[in-house]
Amino acid sequence: MMHSCPCNVFQKVAGIIIGKTDVKSFPDRKNIGMDRFTFGFTVKDSPDFFINVSTWGNDAYVNGLASSFNIGDCVTIENPLVATKDLEKGDRFCPATPSHYRLLVTEAHSQVCLCADMDTIDRLLPLIHLPVKDSRDFYSLGDIVANGQKLDGSVINILAAVKSVGYFKQFTTSDGRRGQRLEVRLFDDSVSSFPLVCWDREAIQLIQPLIPRETVLFIADAKISFDSFRSSMVATVNSKSIITVNPDTREASLLFSYAKEVSESGALDQDDMPEDVPVESITDVYTVSQLMQKAQENPEALFGITYSFISKLDLDSSVSKVIKTRCSKCKFLVTEDLNSCTNQLCPGKDQIVSATTGFDLLVDFTDHTGTLHACSLRSPVAEKALGCTTEEFISLTDGERTAMKWKFLLERCKIYVKIIPSPKLKSGIRGMVLDCSLADPGEVKQHMSALLQQRL
Repeated sequence: MMHSCPCNVFQKVAGIIIGKTDVKSFPDRKNIGMDRFTFGFTVKDSPDFFINVSTWGNDAYVNGLASSFNIGDCVTIENPLVATKDLEKGDRFCPATPSHYRLLVTEAHSQVCLCADMDTIDRLLPLIHLPVKDSRDFYSLGDIVANGQKLDGSVINILAAVKSVGYFKQFTTSDGRRGQRLEVRLFDDSVSSFPLVCWDREAIQLIQPLIPRETVLFIADAKISFDSFRSSMVATVNSKSIITVNPDTREASLLFSYAKEVSESGALDQDDMPEDVPVESITDVYTVSQLMQKAQENPEALFGITYSFISKLDLDSSVSKVIKTRCSKCKFLVTEDLNSCTNQLCPGKDQIVSATTGFDLLVDFTDHTGTLHACSLRSPVAEKALGCTTEEFISLTDGERTAMKWKFLLERCKIYVKIIPSPKLKSGIRGMVLDCSLADPGEVKQHMSALLQQRL
């Protein structure tokens, strides 16, 4: 085992890569005007033991070696040098390991290559799903939010599901250095959205392809800090962090089940209340195609106005399809005669159900550029738009409901809408109506002319 070798040279190590840093360069003190290059990675060969490996050398050697394998690859390391860890120097920036030693790979003595033995690969692959810390030793997102700035600067473990993955952004600093950034939104059963920021290209490559709402992460040694711009806490992946994707643990399995249930319920699409952005502050006008295009380019919520026709509004369906009751905590549909939520993963499943009843419609709106399907129109927005309460609607005759439907159907409306990512839907996006009213013809003409000028 690699944790128990006090010798200076270790003949061979086979393990799976569970962490890796970007290549960095430093001025070479021995050769003025030259740079030395380095990067590190963490390799695991059994459930309980893993070790850090570093390499130094010239540009061609180090970058060539770094590009030859990725996190999740099984490798064989031949003739690495063995050194005692120095926690006062470079090792304090590396992942914490159970070994007192670290390995050093050099161009003159060592070789790293992808493992070719299938029996070894089959033995190593399951290790990628085992967290490097105790699976019960983590903060929930609710714990982080509750502690707030008390955790500023702390390094902690986090277990959370991926809600959305942002776009990879590259930039150049004022002193000419290139950098990159990726922001991921996490959630669990206590918090519906929490930011995780990645600056390291290797971490970005690991996280960017993950499937939102179907992936759970155990992040060992994430840094927690207070973001004054957002006035909230944020987690950051750093050089000490090890990210385990879809951990093989009981805690992760429970969270995965919760993520699947709450995603299918639509609760994640409704967790950001429209009041977060006042309707009067929304001024950008879009065609339907522009809304869909911009929403697909933007991982965050998009707010806008569209002057469109409502092409589907099923007010004359059965009342049970127009007015629904949902659990206040998890947003699952419930029936009024139940005293508790039927969602076994609901945070309030053992309590008397707290439910809200209101309009719960899916509407389509269409203009000359296309149709946005299945947009959510719920109370209280629906009550304001329709001009009646749920109680008044229930008392209407079938003819009166049909008349209300045709008041809006195929009429040009001014619709304030919020568009959010929704990987479960074929379109990849979901719309939420924040306000809707019949449009003023003069206002429509003015804005449609402006949109036409933009196209020209």
